[in-house]
Amino acid sequence: MATLKRWASLDAYDVAAMLDVHSGMLSRWRKDFRDGKLIDDGRVKIADIAEEKKEFDRIAILEKENYRLKQENKLLKKWQRILGEQHQKNINLSRETED
Repeated sequence: MATLKRWASLDAYDVAAMLDVHSGMLSRWRKDFRDGKLIDDGRVKIADIAEEKKEFDRIAILEKENYRLKQENKLLKKWQRILGEQHQKNINLSRETED
């Protein structure tokens, strides 16, 4: 992180000059990187990393939803049990009044 702070004050023109490339080329590389089109020396595709991040994000959303649905299901089961107990009490009361 300390290394990044040292370079934080540089703008795109400075970086392009340090790399000895035109600033337009640097801008294109940055855009390609953001779009996930840039490939890192043939071994690891940046696009694959972007896909992995999307997959992790999707899994996190599904895990949240799964947790919420489990809680909802637990609550509904409790409610069903309470209603069943009330129904049983009503049946017992109606039998007592018939006798």
